[in-house]
Amino acid sequence: MIVACFAPIVHAADLRLGLIGLDTSHVIAFTKLLNDTNDKKHISGAKVVCAYKGGSPDIPSSASRVDGYTKQLQEEFGVRIVLTIEELCREVDAVLLTSVDGRPHLEQAKPVLRAGKRMFIDKPAAGSLKDVIAIYRLAKMHDVAIFSSSSYRFYDSLLEVKRADVGVIKGVISYGPAPTEPHHPDLFWYGIHPTEALFTILGPDCIRVSRMSTESIDVVTGTWADGRIGVLTGLRTDHTPHKITIFGSKGIAEQKGSGDYSGLLREIITFFQTGKPPVSPEETLAMFAFMEAADESKRMDGKPVSIKQIFDRNDPGPLVK
Repeated sequence: MIVACFAPIVHAADLRLGLIGLDTSHVIAFTKLLNDTNDKKHISGAKVVCAYKGGSPDIPSSASRVDGYTKQLQEEFGVRIVLTIEELCREVDAVLLTSVDGRPHLEQAKPVLRAGKRMFIDKPAAGSLKDVIAIYRLAKMHDVAIFSSSSYRFYDSLLEVKRADVGVIKGVISYGPAPTEPHHPDLFWYGIHPTEALFTILGPDCIRVSRMSTESIDVVTGTWADGRIGVLTGLRTDHTPHKITIFGSKGIAEQKGSGDYSGLLREIITFFQTGKPPVSPEETLAMFAFMEAADESKRMDGKPVSIKQIFDRNDPGPLVK
């Protein structure tokens, strides 16, 4: 049975958005920023009007949250709940795929792409590099614009340090939280945030990865094609701050402060309006290859693993130059 609720009033210029996967706090945060005009960081141009519940029974943090977030979306924001993704696609202009579990993303994305709807995929883009490649390949086949990103990429504090004049960048250190989840490669679950920050500064051209790991910390070192070095430190402790430090030929720059979801939402709405993704498929695929290479290096006691080797196993074809 479909639960009918009064949908919010949508102005003629507003895009109608649908959520897929109501098992993350992001669905509340995103909807509040978009639908609540009294929010001091309100983002105009789109409204969330309906949603598909989703949820993963073998991940407690997913299964236990779906009903609560569903109720909140209905009661506070008038979001209508539908039974199928196909129905959702008939009701909306664009889609936010927000399932916290990356494993179902490929199957959830298929009807969206068949319907020709532009789509943002919340982190992680999928539960494996192979599935990420499949999603982008289908998007290309259906000629549908998509992108995926962590909110970290668009924090004002990260964009500010990225603009710092340090001369030629020689190396970058990114540290942040990296708790794991048994059904996903280690860094996919939360280490994707500091990984995304690292790639925001250095770009996609990592060629080699090595990883050292203990129960409480990961240190992943990447070598980029032009000789730059990027170091990811993933923290699995109670205190998990995050920061980027850039080492350049003229000086050093450090990220000051944190951020919120508003920067990401602004980029998403601009993307939905223009069809121009702010993060290229090449960079997203390179980032996921980096994280899978880190797992491979861990299995090999820290030996370096080439990104080419990881891509060769997964056959990205023309998606990767």
